[in-house]
Amino acid sequence: MGKLIIWNVMSLDGAFEGAAPWDLSMHETVWGPELEKLSKQQLADASLLLFGRATYEGMAQYWTSAEAANEGEIAGGMNNAAKAVVSTTLKSAAWNNTRLLRSIDEVAALKRDSERSIYVFGSAKLTAALREAGLIDEYRVCIAPILLGKTGGAPMFKPENAREKLELIETRAIAGGGVLLFYRPA
Repeated sequence: MGKLIIWNVMSLDGAFEGAAPWDLSMHETVWGPELEKLSKQQLADASLLLFGRATYEGMAQYWTSAEAANEGEIAGGMNNAAKAVVSTTLKSAAWNNTRLLRSIDEVAALKRDSERSIYVFGSAKLTAALREAGLIDEYRVCIAPILLGKTGGAPMFKPENAREKLELIETRAIAGGGVLLFYRPA
């Protein structure tokens, strides 16, 4: 069985985007060789990239754009990787190599059948549902050295989830003042 790993960059005050949807400008404070290397490693390790509907739509739009072509190997990895989107409202999933899942039970079945890791990028609502189902094996968070305050948007972790104790696996300081944190449920 593969591991289900949550990955995201977030501000020190917990937002994973700015006040406007898809404002990821805080990523610029931490993006560099270390995150590029980690991104490539995660793509190589992934049997599947898993998204909620909103993140899927934004990722598909970005990674198939001309702007993303400058991302080279990472753009190729994102566009060619096996992907799934969990949604009860989407009619289809047209981004290359994407399948449509209708329930968390389908995610659990994919996890059982996977030999490698499944990565969830973004997708705060999906992450909350996966937490509730007890399907998350690891959290990987890059804390950007910024407090977004009133310019911050949605929190990565939803307050409606139950308390969960985590065990620290690894920490790593990176250029730009960011910190990579790796946790697993205790």
